[in-house]
Amino acid sequence: MTFPLDHSSTAGPFDLAAIGAGLVFAAALGDLAAALASSGGSGTAVVQAPPGTGKTTLVPPLVANLAAAQGSGTPGRIIVTQPRRVAARSAARRLAHLDGSALGGRVGFTVRGERRAGPDTLIEFVTPGILLRRLLADPGLETTSAVILDEVHERSLETDLLLGMLAEVRQLRGDLTLIAMSATLDAPRFAALIGDPDGGGPAPVVDCPSALHALAVDWVPAPAPRIDGRGVSRSFLDHVADTAAAEHAAALAQGHDIDALVFLPGAWEVGYAAGRLRGRVGAGVEVLELHGQVSPAQQDRAVSGREPGGAPRIIVSTTLAESSLTVPGVRLVIDSGLSREPRRDAGRGMTGLVTVSCSRASAEQRAGRAARQGPGRVVRCYDQKTYGAAPAHQTPEIAAADLTAAALVLACWGAPGGQGLALVDAPPQAAMADAGEVLWDLGAVGRDGLATSLGRTLARVPADPRLARALLDGMGVVGRRAAAEAVAMVSGDARAPGADLTRLLGGLRNGSEPSARRWAEDVRRMEEIARREGPGGAAGTLGGASAAGVPAAEAIGYVVALAFPDRVARRVPGTQSYLLSSGTRAGLPAGSPLAGQEWLAVAEVSRAQGRDAAGTGALIRAAAPLSQATAEAAAAQLLTETVAAQFNQGRITARRERRLGSIVLSSTPVRPAPGEGRAAVAEALGKGGLALIGFSAAADGLRRRLALLHRELGAPWPDVSEPALLARLDEWLAPELEALAGGASAAGIDLVEPLRRLLPWPEAARLGELAPERLAVPSGSAVAIDYPEVDDDGGRPVVAVKLQECFGWAQTPRVAGGRVAVLFHLLSPARRPLAVTDDLASFWSGPYAQVRAEMRGRYPKHPWPEDPWTAPATARTKNRM
Repeated sequence: MTFPLDHSSTAGPFDLAAIGAGLVFAAALGDLAAALASSGGSGTAVVQAPPGTGKTTLVPPLVANLAAAQGSGTPGRIIVTQPRRVAARSAARRLAHLDGSALGGRVGFTVRGERRAGPDTLIEFVTPGILLRRLLADPGLETTSAVILDEVHERSLETDLLLGMLAEVRQLRGDLTLIAMSATLDAPRFAALIGDPDGGGPAPVVDCPSALHALAVDWVPAPAPRIDGRGVSRSFLDHVADTAAAEHAAALAQGHDIDALVFLPGAWEVGYAAGRLRGRVGAGVEVLELHGQVSPAQQDRAVSGREPGGAPRIIVSTTLAESSLTVPGVRLVIDSGLSREPRRDAGRGMTGLVTVSCSRASAEQRAGRAARQGPGRVVRCYDQKTYGAAPAHQTPEIAAADLTAAALVLACWGAPGGQGLALVDAPPQAAMADAGEVLWDLGAVGRDGLATSLGRTLARVPADPRLARALLDGMGVVGRRAAAEAVAMVSGDARAPGADLTRLLGGLRNGSEPSARRWAEDVRRMEEIARREGPGGAAGTLGGASAAGVPAAEAIGYVVALAFPDRVARRVPGTQSYLLSSGTRAGLPAGSPLAGQEWLAVAEVSRAQGRDAAGTGALIRAAAPLSQATAEAAAAQLLTETVAAQFNQGRITARRERRLGSIVLSSTPVRPAPGEGRAAVAEALGKGGLALIGFSAAADGLRRRLALLHRELGAPWPDVSEPALLARLDEWLAPELEALAGGASAAGIDLVEPLRRLLPWPEAARLGELAPERLAVPSGSAVAIDYPEVDDDGGRPVVAVKLQECFGWAQTPRVAGGRVAVLFHLLSPARRPLAVTDDLASFWSGPYAQVRAEMRGRYPKHPWPEDPWTAPATARTKNRM
């Protein structure tokens, strides 16, 4: 089917022929219109088209035209999501320009902190977060005709949530058109997700051929590693910048008047490389930065084509320019091959951005930027082996990020934890459970997992739920303005210089920070929310103590500590590291103006790429100073006072400790209460075993005898193994535990009597018979019996005795009621072993003759009779006999 492009062919207001001139996707408009109109499609479709084909420009006006043609009244608005603010502004500006209308008229945009849309707007570009909040306020989207989700392949958390939620909305509103647009081959997954809920199958997929021209790929790996102990190495950044300068200069020298696009993982790397580039290129080349921390005006300037006669440009960008933007004039791409992705460290309660190799799909997206408007070239600053080892696709954000905000959205939607909601990937159970615990602590969800009225209020604040709650609770202490400024700053994109939030706030207030304008708008909105909710918050305060005396200089720290009490930190004495109340240690960036502050309220902490200067492996990225009193007021729920008793070196000691989470505020030696002492001794014995008290020789002998009887005879003879004894401490060791708990030394305790308490009665009377301590031998001596170790299951009792003391002894003695034969170690006069046997009769009849022949010359003073059966047993020499 073909679809006419002239304005007169539809009742819609957009001239598709003019808008689509020169765009590859214009040829696929007919297929998309047919897919949306078909009964199988049921108003849904997946558009799969490479970057640069024009899908973002053409699909919204086509859908607007179809809605106008099919509706009887005024058509609803067409909402188009873009994953980034700069992309939403750029797409709206381009479409308004092609339409010949003013931005904010028929085509507009709404992003956080900025809105250019009005009552006559037909197509509105928004970020996913904006649409999520609208969905929570108006689940039916009653004034909306269609939603177009662009760049769904990027798998941002908010876009994933929108896919599942909008698929549910369509079950109630069959007239709502839903289109997902992807630049990669994930289209079948999205088609199945948004397809006909009544069993009509997946949504139709509309393909568009690639718009890429010829693309040359070169590999120029750096001689040094890309990442060192501090993150992306400066030598690698120098290599990327030098390569970009040389390649761009060579292209210009060959007569190619082109722009270059350089991809780096983060804002700091972009700034560093841009600075080096400005020193390498001539005055006739303009170097621009593109990332989330530059002002909207600077972003828009970077993504707009250069004016006629303008200087060639090198745009140094993060992933902002990877897929959702077309930067006109770019025919050369320099790719670092690195990206920054969120990673959650559940063990330390941290979520941060980690530098990793970009996926192969991302690398192809970046390369494609060079060949959208003509033949291009990509220079990859890494080798083909690294490219081949990279993952095929970027890790979905839902699998790696903190899910607290997402969990609140789902709770407000009526799908706690995502239950019953069709999502592209299910959220990890552990991460979602942690998020649910946070929301429960905030009072944002009930026991059923659904949002409370407070939770719905928090969801309306464009910030993390913890910061939203701190806004409501903090305004009653520091005032609405100060609370709103702190929350807007922490939830924004601006980076604190040297991790110092106080310094950042100064730059935002005086307008020197690029994002000051957007921050001021966020402050205004948050103040309005705080004003509506009234003083004191919606449900009491997070801090359990009064904070009426918080100084103005500590307002930021107080609000941050309210939001993140687990990140209140105290400097570790004698070091430059900080201990957070959660138990994590972290360091400040080198040269931070916060160095030396005793207490900090930490807004952001993340794993260091290597190890930070303080050697902790975690890095504080944003914090504000505060006093101990303010820290205790903000994080009062973490205050505890306990007596901690310990059993060390055989004696009980105790200290009264006052703590803020893991931070010890004070520690004083005290005498423990009996219960505390007993518990400490029991805990120490459970960890260190009975060796902490120790077995005397007599106690060890008794325990061995009992162990043999338990092994051979069983009950009622007790199990005296270590685990069994520890499990019955109160039964046999109670008096001694009381003594230890009262301060007695373990050195004064003998375990003989405690072990006797375990003897079974009346069987205990036979202990000497069944397991005697000594054995009477024919010479008249009573020789000690050495019983096997307690845990030696096959051990035998041993009697070590001089051979001459056993002459004439034919019957080997047995113990344990005759069950175990004693093992004899027959010794020389020098008490060295001559033979080991448990059959004396066989020994006298056989091996004895050889022993006699070898020993009689060595020990002539001792008897060595030919007939051991009739010789008298003796412990003496011949003369003394």
